[in-house]
Amino acid sequence: MPNVAVIGASRGIGLELVRQYAANGWRVYATTRTPDQPGELGKLRGDIRLHHLDVRSDTHIARFADAVSKVALDVLIHNAGVLNSRARASPEETAEAMRINAQAPIATVSALLDSVVASEQKTVALLSSIQASGRPRPSSPDLYGDSKGELNKRFRAIEPEWRARGITAIALHPGYVKTDMTGQHASITPAESVSGIRSLLNSISPAQSGRFLDYRGKDVAW
Repeated sequence: MPNVAVIGASRGIGLELVRQYAANGWRVYATTRTPDQPGELGKLRGDIRLHHLDVRSDTHIARFADAVSKVALDVLIHNAGVLNSRARASPEETAEAMRINAQAPIATVSALLDSVVASEQKTVALLSSIQASGRPRPSSPDLYGDSKGELNKRFRAIEPEWRARGITAIALHPGYVKTDMTGQHASITPAESVSGIRSLLNSISPAQSGRFLDYRGKDVAW
């Protein structure tokens, strides 16, 4: 049975990732900040293991890495993020967005590398956004886009180290998905996005490692 870890699984894209992978017979390691109140996540069927993880906490990251240290993670998807599109964010809001959207994905994946390397598929996806393209833009500041742009920058710097260990890793734009964060004016459903993501990650090749792709497998401009 293949294993997948979904970081940030309580709603939206993360919840749908857990739903589809579990329905397809995968063992899913799903993280949430509220495992005692999992909501819809707790209603899903399949081999789903819930773990408490707040990606802002180095202690939580280390604890989760220890919990899955004996698990071979075929696919690792870092979905956790925060949406803040304010042009004039406070220093505290900026630091929080950068911590969650740019720093935590790299820190979490780095802590889980041994588990990924131990698997057959060795695939990592960091959910980014097309809003990261060309960021930062001083003429049109956007905290969310800038934080995802910073994630992309950090990813490109560290990805060669991951590739050297046999890992295929990409930055991934899931599409403009209808979720609690985006509202109902988005263009696709979580089910459509996740179906594309799963198909892409199932067929991805080592030659694609280090690229920025959308859920259909098309390149996105850095």
